Parts: sequence; C-alpha cells; structure tokens
Amino acid sequence: MATPPLSLGLDIGSTTVKAVVLAGDDIVFSDYRRHHADVRGELRELIEDVRRHFTDEPMTVGVTGSGGLHVSELMGVDFYQEVIAATEVIERIHPEADVVIELGGEDAKITYLKPVPEQRMNGTCAGGTGAFIDQMATLLHTDASGLNDLAADYTHLYPIASRCGVFAKSDVQPLLNQGADHTDLAASVFQAVATQTIAGLACGHPIRGNVVFLGGPLHFLPELRKAYERALSGQVTSFTTPRNAQLYVALGAAMLAAARYRSRLRVGMDAESRPLTVTCPQLGEALSSGAREATTLSSVMRPLFASDAERIEFEARHAEASVPQGDLTSASGPCFVGIDAGSTTIKAVVLNEADEIVFSHYASNQGDPVSAAVDIVRNIRQNLPSDAFVARACVTGYGEGLVQAALRVDSGEIETMAHYRAAERVAPGVTSVIDIGGQDMKYLRIRNGAVDSIAVNEACSSGCGSFLQTFAQTMNTDVASFARAALRSENPVDLGSRCTVFMNSSVKQAQKEGAHVGDISAGLSYSVVRNALYKVIKLRDAGQLGDRVVVQGGTFLNDAVLRAFELLTGVDVVRPDIAGHMGAYGAALTAKRAWLPGQRSTLMDLHELDHFELTTERTICKLCANHCGLTISNFGDGSRHVSGNRCERGASDEAVPRKSTVPNLYDYKYRRVFAYRRLTDAAARRGTIGIPRVLNMYENYPLWFTILTHLGFKVVLSGRSSHEVFESGMESIPSENVCYPAKLAHGHLEQLLDKGIRTIFYPCVTNEVQAFEAADNNFNCPIVAFYPQVLAKNVDALRAAGVRYLDPFVNLANPDKLAERLVETFEDFDVSLDEAREAVVLGYAEDLRFKEDVRAEGRRALDYLVEHGAKGIVLAGRPYHVDPEIHHGIPEMISQLGMVVLSEDAVADVPRVERPLRVRDQWSYHTRLYEAAAFVRDEPTLQLVQLNSFGCGIDAVTSDQVQEILEAADDVYTVLKIDEVSNLGAATIRLRSLKAATAERRRSEEVSTLPAEHAPASFPVFTKQARKNHTLYAPQMAPIHFRLFMPIFNRLGYNVQLLEHASADDTECGLKYVNNDVCYPAIMVIGQLINKFVTGGADPLNSSVVISQTGGMCRATNYAGMLRKGLRDAGFDQVPVLAMSAQGLEEAPGFKVTPALIHRGVQALVIGDLLQNVLLRVRPYELVPGSATALYARWDKLVQEFFSYGGYSPTLERRIGYSWILDSIVADFDALPLTAEPRRPRVGLVGEILVKFSPDANNHAVSVIENEGCEAVLPGLLDFFLMSMYSSGWRLDKLGIGTAGGVRGQKAMIWLVEQYLRPANKALARSRGKFTVPADIHSMARRAETVISLGTTAGEGWLLVAEMIELIETGTPNIVCAQPFACLPNHVVGKGVFRELRRLYPGANVVSIDYDPGASEVNQLNRIKLMVATAHKNARSESPARAFEESFSGAAR
Repeated sequence: MATPPLSLGLDIGSTTVKAVVLAGDDIVFSDYRRHHADVRGELRELIEDVRRHFTDEPMTVGVTGSGGLHVSELMGVDFYQEVIAATEVIERIHPEADVVIELGGEDAKITYLKPVPEQRMNGTCAGGTGAFIDQMATLLHTDASGLNDLAADYTHLYPIASRCGVFAKSDVQPLLNQGADHTDLAASVFQAVATQTIAGLACGHPIRGNVVFLGGPLHFLPELRKAYERALSGQVTSFTTPRNAQLYVALGAAMLAAARYRSRLRVGMDAESRPLTVTCPQLGEALSSGAREATTLSSVMRPLFASDAERIEFEARHAEASVPQGDLTSASGPCFVGIDAGSTTIKAVVLNEADEIVFSHYASNQGDPVSAAVDIVRNIRQNLPSDAFVARACVTGYGEGLVQAALRVDSGEIETMAHYRAAERVAPGVTSVIDIGGQDMKYLRIRNGAVDSIAVNEACSSGCGSFLQTFAQTMNTDVASFARAALRSENPVDLGSRCTVFMNSSVKQAQKEGAHVGDISAGLSYSVVRNALYKVIKLRDAGQLGDRVVVQGGTFLNDAVLRAFELLTGVDVVRPDIAGHMGAYGAALTAKRAWLPGQRSTLMDLHELDHFELTTERTICKLCANHCGLTISNFGDGSRHVSGNRCERGASDEAVPRKSTVPNLYDYKYRRVFAYRRLTDAAARRGTIGIPRVLNMYENYPLWFTILTHLGFKVVLSGRSSHEVFESGMESIPSENVCYPAKLAHGHLEQLLDKGIRTIFYPCVTNEVQAFEAADNNFNCPIVAFYPQVLAKNVDALRAAGVRYLDPFVNLANPDKLAERLVETFEDFDVSLDEAREAVVLGYAEDLRFKEDVRAEGRRALDYLVEHGAKGIVLAGRPYHVDPEIHHGIPEMISQLGMVVLSEDAVADVPRVERPLRVRDQWSYHTRLYEAAAFVRDEPTLQLVQLNSFGCGIDAVTSDQVQEILEAADDVYTVLKIDEVSNLGAATIRLRSLKAATAERRRSEEVSTLPAEHAPASFPVFTKQARKNHTLYAPQMAPIHFRLFMPIFNRLGYNVQLLEHASADDTECGLKYVNNDVCYPAIMVIGQLINKFVTGGADPLNSSVVISQTGGMCRATNYAGMLRKGLRDAGFDQVPVLAMSAQGLEEAPGFKVTPALIHRGVQALVIGDLLQNVLLRVRPYELVPGSATALYARWDKLVQEFFSYGGYSPTLERRIGYSWILDSIVADFDALPLTAEPRRPRVGLVGEILVKFSPDANNHAVSVIENEGCEAVLPGLLDFFLMSMYSSGWRLDKLGIGTAGGVRGQKAMIWLVEQYLRPANKALARSRGKFTVPADIHSMARRAETVISLGTTAGEGWLLVAEMIELIETGTPNIVCAQPFACLPNHVVGKGVFRELRRLYPGANVVSIDYDPGASEVNQLNRIKLMVATAHKNARSESPARAFEESFSGAAR
C-alpha cells in the first residue's frame, strides 16, 4: 500500500500563524509566529519554510483559525472550524478530558466534551483574550512574557473589570497612576482574563472534571494558567497543559486533512474539483495571485484628502492657531506653572507675566506620574533664571490629587475647567471644546460665556488615543508613522463607531483581506471621531457645536483624526499649536488667575526635590462595611496622600474619624430598607425563609419582610454585595452582557444556600404599585420582572434535595390578587386566605411607611440645603443602585465635594412633569426619574445625576427623556455609566466638573412654576387628511410577510411604500439619530425611515412614517418615541409618526383597525408563514438551481395580486380564492423537482423578531445555513401575535390584569385565527410528511410551560422558548438564537434557558448570536459555522465514509 502523503495543518489566528506537518502520526515540522497584521506575507514566509524542509513533496492541507476561511478560499484547500479541529486532537490524545479552555489572540473558547460535545465562543467582544493581554502588557511597558514574570511576584489582587478589555484598561490605568505595584497589576490582569472566560463563556455551564489548556497565551504564560487554577480551585479534578498546546489547533487541522484524504480515497472522490494534494509552491502561488486579485470586502470611506489641494489648504489653516512662545532662560519676574497629569501622559507649561509659554513638556508618564512630575519641576527649577520665580503652580488631570500632595502644588483644578479656560484664551467666544486624550474624551458646550454642559466618556475609554497607540504598536509601527500612513490612504476601511473592542474584529478582518496599514489607520481615525460624535457628544447636526469649535488633547495632534473630525462634521475647527498642552496651559492660566502680587509658590525647591521620597502601602479601611482598599502614598516630608477611599473618613488623620453630617439619602436608604429584626427560631412557626439582597428587594424588602414575618417565617437576608459575591456565582451567569446588578443575584443565592437556607423566596414582580396615575403603565423592566426564573434554571444548587425555591409571578398593583397568589405559593405551609390578606395589609402599610420615611429624610436634606447654603445632587437611579458594590461609592464622593445626596424617590412625591411625554412612561422606577427631573429643574440649588448600569437597555430610552426635561429648563444633564468597574476617575471628573460648571454658570434667579418651555412637546399625528395625501413609509422587518401587507393597506386607501432593504448608510443614520445604547432593531428601522428623508428620497411635507408598537415592557413599545426624537433632531419634526399597535396606544385619526384589515392581515400572515415554510424546506434540495426562488417569486406576485384586486389575478386572468392559494402553493412546492440526496441537518433560526426575519439584520443567516450544507427552519410570524392573546387568561388568573370579558374576546380571536389556519394546515398535511404542519398555539404554550412561565411576555417571551422546544422535538436540534446585543428579554427567554434546554434535551445544539452595528460579521459567521460543523458531526449516518463527508461538508469549503 502506498505511503500516505504528508499532512499540513495551518492555523491562522488573529495575531499568529501556526503550522504543523504530520507524517502519519508523527509531527515532522512545526512553527508558531506572530504575523503583525501582515497575514499573507507571514504565511507566505511560513509556507516557504515548509518548502525548504520538504521541497516539492505533495501534501494534503487543512486550514483553520479565525483568519483561515478567506485564506483557504484563496489557496483552494479545505477549511475546518477551529473548535472542531481542537476537539479532534483532544479526543485522540487526551480521551480523559472533560473541558478544553482555549485562548487565542482575540478568540476565547470553552469546549465541553462530555456527556455530549458543546462549544462556546466569545461573541461580539475580544475582552479577556490574547490581544487584551498584549494591550495590558503595553500599558505596563512590557510584553506578554514580561507580564508573566511580573505576575509571579504578586502579593495583592485588584478587582479588574472582567467583561471588557477597555473597561479593564479604565481600571488599570488609574491604579498605575496611584502607584500600584506592577506585579500586582499583572496578576490582576491574568485573574480578570480567567474571570472573563468563566463568567462570559461558561454562561451557566459549570467547568468540572479534567481541564485541558490550549492556545498560545495559556501555553506560554504559566501565571495565566495559575489564575485559572485559582478561579476554579475546588471545582476541577485536574489541569493539563499539553507540551505543544499552542499548536493543537493546527495539529487538528492536519489530522482532519489526513482523515479527509483517506475518506475521499475510499469513496473514489479523485475526480472532485479540488486536488487531493498540493505542493508548497502551488500554495504560495495561489496565495500570491489571490492577493493580487483580492479586493477589500469591508466597506470603505472617503479618503481623508481627495487631492493635494485639500491637504495644502488644511495645513495652512491649522498653522494659524498659535500661542505666543518664549524661552525659559529669558524669563523674569513671576512665572506660573501648569501641570496636566493625564492618564497616560504628563504635560507641563510655564507662563510668564506676558502670557507667553516659556517652557513646555509632553511625554509618557511611564505609569509613574509622580516621578515624571518631579523630573519636570526639577528641570524648571534648574533652568529658571535668578530674576524669575515660580509665583504659583496648579495641577490638573487624573493624577491631580497625588501630584498636588507629593510636590506641594499650590492648587488643583478639575481638568474640564482647565481645558475650557485654555480654549477661551486661544479662541475667544469658543462655543464647543472637544478634547480626546489617552483614555479620556471630553466635550464642553459653552453658552453665554460659561460652561453649559459637560460630557465625558462613561466607564469606557473606547475611541481614545491609547487605543490608536496600542494598535499602532501591534502593527509594528509608532503613532506618528501610523497617522502619516492614514493621510496617504486611498481606501479608508469603515470600522464602525461603537466600542473599540468590537472594532477589533473588523480591523483584523480588514487585515486578512489585504487592507494596507494606512487604510486601517484612516478607518480608525474616522472611528475615534464617530465615537466622540455619537457616544459622547451625541451630535445630531453640526449646528449643535456652534461657530467656534476648539479641538485639543494629544489625539488631535494626529492630523488624520483632525481631518476625519472636520469631514464628518463639516466644520472647520481650531486646533491650537499646543493642542496636546491645553490642559497644562489652562492650569497655568488658573494659577495666574488665583495669584496675588507678592505671593510665591509652595512648590518644592531643588533641595527638596533631590531628597524626595515616596513609599506606597496598601491597607483596608474598616471604618464601615464597604472595606475600601486604600493606597497610601507617604512622602519624605511626613505628608501623605490616600486614594481608593469612598468617603473622607478613609483619608482622615483622626484617631476615630467622624462621619460626615452632610445628608446622604443613599446611605440612609441602604440602612433603612433592611432595618428589620427577624423572628427568633422559637417564634418562627413556619421555619426559615431566605431572601436575596438583589434588584427590586432594595425597594420591596419592607413589604416582603413584613408579609413573611406575619406568616410566621424567620426571614434571612443574604449578606452585603461584594466582588467576591459576584465571583462566587459567576459560573452560573448565562448571559455575559446582562447588567451587573443581575449578575450579583447569582452570588447572593449561593450565599443563602451556603448559610444552610433551604427555602428561598424571590418572586417575579411584573408590576409595581402605580405611584403616579398619569403614567402609562407600572411595569418593572424585563430583568427585574423575570430574572428569578433565570436563577432557577441556571443555579445548580437550587436543584439539590430539600431545597425549595419559590419564584411566583405577582402584581403588586393588585393586593387582593397578591393574597391569593401567596396562598398558592405557600400551599405546602397551609397558609389560609385570611392569613394572607392580613399579612398583605400589614405589608403594604410597612411599604408605605418605608417610602414616607425616605421622603421625610429627603425633606430634611432639602432643609439642610437651605440652612447651610449648600448645593445638592439628586442621584437618580433604580432602587438597587443604593448597593455600595453597584454604585462604587459615588454618593460618598458627592458628599466629599460638600454636596447633599438625594435619591429620586426622596423628591418625586407629587406629580410635576407635564404629560404626555415623548416616550411611553411605562416603567415604575423610571416614572420617578422623570418626576425627579421635573423637581430638579425648578430648584436652583439642585442638579440631577442619573446612574445607568451598563447593559440597561431601558436607560437608552429614559436617559434621553430625562435630558429633555432638564434641558428645557436650561439645566445640566449628567449620566454616569457604572458596572463592575470600581475605579471612579471618570465619575470624579464628571461630578467635579458639574460642581464647577454650575458655580460659574449665570442662572436666572426667576423661578416659575410652569414656564412656557416646560409645556409638553406636541407631535404631528396621522390625520384623515394625511391618509389621503401622504405617502406612508414602512420599514422592512420580515420580507416574505411585509411584501404581502403592502397591497392590503394600499387597497384600503393608504399609500404605503415599503423600504425593502436596510443599508449600511441607514444603520449609520440610525446611530446618528438614536441613542447608541438602544437595541439594534431600533437603530436599523429608525435609521431606515429617517435616512429616506435625509437623502431626499421623501417629501417631508407629504409623507408619514409607520412603526410598530408592541405595548409590553420591552423597549420596542418606545420605538415610536425614539423615531419622533430622531426625526426632530434631523429637522423633520413635521413628519407624522403612525404608531401601529393592537392596543391602540396612541391617537391616529387617519388610521383605524377595521374588520377588512384584520381579515386580509390574518390571511397575509398565514400565507406568508406557509410560503416561508415550503420555500425553506425545498430550496436546499432543488434539482435546478434557482427554481425554488423562482417559484416563490411567482407566488409572491400572485398573492399580491389577490390582495391588490380583491381576489382577482391579472396574471391568471381569473378570480382566485384564499383556500385555493394555500392548496396550490403547497402542491406546486411539493411538485418541484428535487435531488435524491438524504435529508440534511436542520438548523432552526429563532430570536428577536426583526433579527430573526430580516436578512439585512442577521447578515443573511438563512443563506449562510443553506450554504453550509444544512436546511434552515424558520418558525412563523403569526404565533408572535397569538402569544399575547393566549397569555391574557394567564394574566387575569395569576396577576389580576384584564377582565373576564377581555379574555373571552382574546380567546374568540384565537379561535377565529385558527379558522384561517385550518386550510393551510390541511394542505401541508396532504404532503405526507414532506412539509411540517406547525403546532398550534395551545401546544406551544404547553411546551413553554415545561421551562418558563407564561407570564414571561416581554419581547418574544415564552414563544421563543416554545419554538426552540418544538424545533428540538420535531427533528431540528440545531438552533441559532439571533438577538440584538444586550437584548433584555433575551437574557431571560434566550440565553437564560439554554442550560435548561440542554438538561432536558442533551442533544440540543444551540448557539446564541448577538447582532449589533459594531459586531463582526466574520465572528458571527465563524460561530454559526461551529454550530453547523457540530450539527454535521451529530448527524453521522451509517456509512463511515459518508459520515465523514457529512461531518465536515459544511465546515470544509
């Protein structure tokens, strides 16, 4: 028998390329090298090295890796999904392995091998991967290996944000500036990576048994492995790091290529178009020719300079903005020193009395701002002439407090004010100041000579200078060269405008497609600016910036960024020649402004500088339960500086530091809400019950404690939140991007169980007591309402014997129904209805008392303001924001600024806000936000700061509305975005800036109770006249169905035009006019509609727009409000918005839901579902390519004619009927000629309604599934409408919502719809099993109830769960769950139930794909390919050779 050829495996990752050559089972060659973004160039060299070893010997080749797909196509060889490749090796070499953890450059994966293979990959975020480690190493001025060496000597671990690399950077940089040891930071970075993998990827599947580490970072960094071992201590049997772990994926590709070769020989596939073997020269030539022909697939943007003339004009204009300069050696008299101790750099300026800059300095602080400042001051002192003296010094920036204390600088100034003063001096009358630094982005709006509002990047340094710097380094260049390359770029790559970690995948993809360094640099420059415009400034049009715009900060020294800014805004801006020194210049101006003649600075002299000493120690402050980690910097003169303290007591020199007397409602509420004494064991006649200290319990605990205590339970509360509590529950968190308050709930349940509590009560509260009658509803958000179910399905310990977890659905707005629900819930405890009613009465009385106590404390705080002439901040958030682990000490920081802290519920006592609001006011907690904003706008001594947890989709709606209420009264709006990030640098800047700005603003003293500008905004409605004259534009959401709706509306007298496709420009328009934290569907559909007007495609005077309005607790109910705001901001506020809802939520005289509309609409839904069903069933098997699509097009036309002409078809020249259409569609698709191949693996596509049905939103997921050799199955649209109808009876029975008559009406409607469905189902049944007859809504509900409550109705609600179960039970165990990034309902009904589905159906192969404007399409494709490869593997048939072909036909293309 002939010797098999060599087998070459190539693993092309995001940062490295690896090669393995096998001769049989022996590795005869291997290599691992970084490609520095030149994938093809490095790969060519690698292949040439292989050729030198093996000359022209033929090989069978397999390619894998995140960058391998495109390369495999260029070279004409097989591609294998990387997790499949890694699993192949593990199963052969380590059969005992249970779990594989693999880290790559930007990929992280966990593969669970037993009992059935299950794989997890990172989705939209590259945080916690090799690229992240490289970024952190750069921050510490080392490389990954140096980071490992540092970590080996750590003594202390800091909690660092584990979700996102940019957040982690926001944590690490301030710790660096505070003097934290690099050894501790290095180890903390590794620990964050481990935490990210466990919390972000495990997603509810615990890591147990024997763990194998794979991938370069885990192979080369033993301290990283130790971090995993610490995180998984006590849970894992063994850890194994194979000798060639970094090569395993390439080795797997080589093994699979060899096996495929053997398989193809056996089944005689020699004649296949692809050769069985190739030589290295052939590979090299294919790669080179492919590179010559390749075009960049990523979309491109306008070159920064289209001509030399543009470049010359640009350079000449920016040469004009200069500041007078002098020389330090010629200075005399008083001089003023300004130091800007930034996050990554340190800048200094010395001014003389004539305002000339006689000295300037700009350099990296090398992670040690104090030493850098000492060197600068020494330089100034040494070179200052004898007749000159330092009159006064001022420091600003991140390191302000530390540098001021260390060098005895006379004063400090908040950096925003320093930047404003500098800009005003350079450009008198400045209207806007935009500053982009290393990690900070600031926008100051100036009105009437004072700072009017301040925006700073929140909890995230995305799009700042340090990102450009890091990326330049990864591409083996420096920032200056990187910028020069951008200016020469002819095709800047469009990299999006969201989080820079999201961009990472886009950058890598562009590199793999052959984009030049300059194209990427120019694209990044555009992205940095778009981040500033859309995320920080939230710019709608350039007019907002005013006519005198100053840009500054080191990032704007980059001409590419400056040019991108001018191109995107259309504004010629002023960039001073000292753009990088403006903070220091402003500090020097501040010093001069505060100087009194004759004064000399206290700044250290040369002698003191020569003997300067600094030692750093760390300790835990134990003066309260916060246990702040303090960093104490001790200086040689005996002084010290304390950082890390949340309040002034931590920094006090007193033996027993006194607590501040300034009122702090957050501190008061935290103590008051839990200030209850539980029953003794003897008095607790019904035993002990646990309540987790989470989410709505910060509001409802007094109610529940009183009710349960009266019922005879000893109520045990879980302990205080901490990062350790989070970590104790993180492996059961099913969704990596759910909000931090929800993540903490997992740890709190574990804590209760660890205490031995065996009965836990945590109800699903859908509705709160309606505090304000005029509010539109009283919902809780989907997370607060439904998260107890997620815990039930994901916290394993709740399944232990003897544990009782009670999570009933309750409606607090209906006390009578609540008493009935308590009797049902505590049936095992024999609670009577009378007992329950009495307990409920007492509970509501205590709830009222608690809320009145908070309001009374609020009144006391307001009195304090008056008595002491103080200022106050209403810190407006949700009840759980009083948790110190969640707010991270922000209230104490406000107290340190001498300001009173109030909570929104302390001031929202009576209705003040004018209604109707632009938004649907439907969430109870947020109704209070609006009322608090209305209270603050009429109180000159108060400002409002809104707390926003990262991932809170509701706040994308509410924050804009709160801002509108405040700005209508000329108030400053401030929002602080918080999450795991515990560093408060950005928050400090915001709060100090707010205080300084309000002190300087010239406010009117006149207070009016209801000024004209407070009147509620009015919006045009869709009138009867508009129905006659207007074109009504509708967004595309479900192509098959929506095309059928158009003729129905048009026949009924509406002139509706469907916008068939959503383009990238539409999405960009959406990002511009919609809050960027809102979900992808809103951005897409609203962008589609607004862009129709922006591009001139619609006449705003004769057009209206239509959008759906669901009416539930999901954000979709507010799409209409967002659309109105977007149209107004774009200048089209005259365009009416028709908000179409079944409930008729809004007035629209020109639109009525008529019997004719319902009749034809239901017909369209049934026919659309049927067409979708039969088309997807036959298309993968069509004998004649394109025949299925052609048949669909024919029936689409016939059905549109049926609706357009009242049952007549011009094509057929006769009348046609509804039943005939259904029968004929099924018969025609049944008769379509198909190939004889066996049934392919079926892949279901479920999820959020738009992302599920719209190919533009899901990147053509159905086509991807079909192209991967599978059959797509897409559940219909009709059930989405039936779900809410079906749930009406459940809501009345369990929540007391609705009426008996209303429920009967809904049931009648379901019966009616079923009559429309009957002929369709009969037609499908006649196909004898070829086509699937969909389950009815009753069966779907029964399926859903096995996993989740029918009360779960937000978004797609329980229907999504039912669809997944039906798919699995009817032969489609492979499911793509498509959802918008951070979709709130999908945290519950999507990712939240995966674990339970896998438990009930071990063969379920489910993958969640997040869609977002910034998400990488390649990453999404890779994850779908992984799921499809697993589907093929699971569907192996009787023939081994055939099985192998099926197993990899989808992955090997």
